[in-house]
Amino acid sequence: MAVVGHVEWVQFAHVEHVPHAGEVLHARAMLEEPAGGGAVAAAQLAKLAGSSKLLTALGEDEHGHRSVTRLGELGVQVHASLRSEPTRTALTLLDDGGERTIVTVGERLEPRGEEDELWSALGQVDAIYFTAGDAAALRRARGAARVLVASPRAHLALGHGVGVDALVLSGNDEHERADAESLEGEAELLVWTEAERGGHYRTRSGASGRWAAAELPGEPVDSYGCGDSFAAGLTYGLGVGLALEDALALAARCGAACLTGRGPYEGQVGVR
Repeated sequence: MAVVGHVEWVQFAHVEHVPHAGEVLHARAMLEEPAGGGAVAAAQLAKLAGSSKLLTALGEDEHGHRSVTRLGELGVQVHASLRSEPTRTALTLLDDGGERTIVTVGERLEPRGEEDELWSALGQVDAIYFTAGDAAALRRARGAARVLVASPRAHLALGHGVGVDALVLSGNDEHERADAESLEGEAELLVWTEAERGGHYRTRSGASGRWAAAELPGEPVDSYGCGDSFAAGLTYGLGVGLALEDALALAARCGAACLTGRGPYEGQVGVR
């Protein structure tokens, strides 16, 4: 199992509510983690499969080096192209309802298809989740994976005729919905998540259906990473050959579990 995508060094601050203009709030708790869609999905895949690989790009800086170390602790083998630009950072505000509000700082660093050292480290895999990279990276991911799942956030790579097995997006995100509309012809399966309402899907052949949200294993704490944990669960399920309904059920369980942990990794589903 592998991920091709992005990493951000994220500070998480728990606040009563998102501040109004001019307001001063006190954060009750702080946490720092390497996160972003690539990191979160790779960690969830590692917990399901025992290990995973992450192909990414990082700044040659403290945040980049700390990201490699921390993700290694989570079972992720990080293969990173080191750049002169700084690793992207972010501040995430978590309110009392568990909702997250994210402010990113800096450009997102993405792996490229021309970086042969990254792809030689990947080899052949059962499944890849693709969150960031250029069109050449998507082509190389397609050649390396039996199952390729993508996020519409990888918009620079998509839309160039490289087919994917599944495109996973938030049905509540207007930007992702708009991106997905132009990509329907390149995906065998389109999956829209709808938080507590579960979600729905449609295949290229016209089959469609819904799934129910999984029962929360605890109280909701932090919504950061739920979508990427869902996508990782779906990638794993399709990669190991589960039927679509079973893969969606596993994905829903991964998304729900993530909601009950502090930060993106505490609540993620592990091997049972």
